[in-house]
Amino acid sequence: MLEFATLAQLVGLALGAVGPSGTLTIANAVIAPDGFQRSAVLAGDSPTTLSFPGPVIQGTKGTSFSLNVVDNLADTTMERLTSIHWHGFFQSGSAWADGPTGVTQCPIVPGNSFLYEFSAAEQAGTFWYHSHFSSQYCDGLRGAMVVYDPNDPHLDLYDVDNEATVITLADWYQIPAPSQGVVPTPDSTLINGKGRFLGGPLSPLAVVMVNQNSRYRFRLVSISCDSSFVFSIDGHTMNIIESDGISTEQLTVDSLEIFAGQRYSFVLEANQAVDNYWIRANPSAGTAGFDGGLNSAILRYVGAADQDPTTLQQPNNNPLLETNLHPLTDPAAPGTPEPGSADVNINIAVAFDFNTLQFQVNGAPFIEPSVPVLLQILSGATAAQDMLPPGSVYELPLNSVVELTLPGGSTASPHPIHLHGHAFSVVRSAGNDSYNFVNPVRRDVVNTGNLATDLVTIRFRTDNSGPWIMHCHIDWHLIRGLSVVFAEGIPETASSDPPMSWDDLCPAFEDFENTER
Repeated sequence: MLEFATLAQLVGLALGAVGPSGTLTIANAVIAPDGFQRSAVLAGDSPTTLSFPGPVIQGTKGTSFSLNVVDNLADTTMERLTSIHWHGFFQSGSAWADGPTGVTQCPIVPGNSFLYEFSAAEQAGTFWYHSHFSSQYCDGLRGAMVVYDPNDPHLDLYDVDNEATVITLADWYQIPAPSQGVVPTPDSTLINGKGRFLGGPLSPLAVVMVNQNSRYRFRLVSISCDSSFVFSIDGHTMNIIESDGISTEQLTVDSLEIFAGQRYSFVLEANQAVDNYWIRANPSAGTAGFDGGLNSAILRYVGAADQDPTTLQQPNNNPLLETNLHPLTDPAAPGTPEPGSADVNINIAVAFDFNTLQFQVNGAPFIEPSVPVLLQILSGATAAQDMLPPGSVYELPLNSVVELTLPGGSTASPHPIHLHGHAFSVVRSAGNDSYNFVNPVRRDVVNTGNLATDLVTIRFRTDNSGPWIMHCHIDWHLIRGLSVVFAEGIPETASSDPPMSWDDLCPAFEDFENTER
C-alpha cells in the first residue's frame, strides 16, 4: 500500500476520487478511526466503498458537477434523513442545489436519491462537502472537494498536486450526535481519517509521503464540527497560496490556525533529510498536546524507516496572521472604502439564552422551518418579514454592496461564520482595530474573535440571487439557532425553476415525518 501511495504521488494519479459526475451513497458502517468502534454516517461512490472522510470529489475549472446522492441510512441511533452542502461553491443559478435543509431544500428520505447539478463556473481551488441536516456531519458525513485549474497562476511553484496531497482535519466523537449534550467535547483529532484518543490504543496514524527535493501543493481542509486547529509540520515551512478557494499572494508561515470550514493551500518543499517528521494539529477543544501521537500524523520521506518520528516541535515564530493574506487578483473590497458606507449595513449581534439553550442573532433564534425559504419564495412570499423563521430572514437587493459587522466575545466564542453563495472581503479581522479596503483577504469562513472589541467586518456584492444562509460552522451552535438567511434578489429568485426532482423532496419528507417519526 505504501508503494502504491508513493507511485501515485510521483505520477499524479487519483486514489479513488469521484466526479465531476457520479453517485455518492450515504449509508451506515462501523468504523474505528481512533481505535474506538462506533457506527457512523459515511459516504462512498458505492455501498461497498464507504469511508471517513468521504471520497475526494474533483473537477476542473469551468466544468459542471452532477452528483446523485443516495440515502441508504438505516441506523436509528443517528439521523436517517440527509442533504449535502457543497461548501464554497456559489451555486449561481442553482440555489436549489446548495443543500441546507429548511433553506433551499427538504431533506432526502431513506430509500430515495436526489441529483445535485451545479457549475464550478469561474471557481477553482479547495472546497469540501458535508451533510447540512441537523448535526449529522459530526457523525461522519464529510469530505474534501478540489477544482483544479490547468492555468493556475501558482502552477510553477509546485510539482505535485493530487488527491494524495489533500489533508483533512477533523474532530471525532465516539457517541452519536443525537445522544450528545449541548456542546460535546471531541474525543480525538483525525488527520486524513486517522488518530488516537487519550487512554486509547496506539491506532495507526496517517502517513503523508513525499520525495526529497520535490515541491508539493498541500490542500488543508478543516472538516471540523467544532475545534479549530493550530497546524504545523516539524522542520518545514508552509508557503500559503490559497484561502477558501481564492488564490492569494504567497505568504510563508511556520504555523497556522484553521477554523471549522476553512481551507488553505500551501506549498511545502521537501528539502530536509530523508526521515520522518511530525505533522501536528493541536485542537481548541478536547485533549490538547501530542503525547503518544495525539493530534498527529507523519510526514515521511520516501526511503525513511517505517517508524514514528523523533522530531521535536520548534517554537512557532512566524504564525499566520489573517491580515497578512491578500488576494492575488482583484484585491479591493467592494464599495466606498469607509466603514459603514456600504449600500446595506447590518450589525450581527449574537447572544445565548441560557433558559432555552438557544443562540439568538439580533434577538431571534433560527428554528429550521418545515417549508424551506426557497419554497416560500417560489410559493409567493415577497417580503422577508413574511418568511419563516420569524426574525431570521433579511432581504438584500441585487447589485448592492453589503457590509456586515460581526462582534466577537459572545458565549462560546470564537465563532467561525460561514456565508453561503458568496466569498467576502474581510475588511477588519479579529484582533485588529483597523480596516483594510485595499487588499483584504477574501474567503467564505471568518473567525469572529474572542472579545467584544473584535468587530470583524466583511463586505460582499449581491450578484447572486437566492436564499443564502449565514451560520456558525460549529455545528452544535448551528442547530441551536446561530444563523440567519439572506434572501437576495427575491423577485429574481421567485422566477427560478428548480427541477421536478426538487419539487418531490418536500412531499416525500412530509410522508416520512407522518409515517416514520
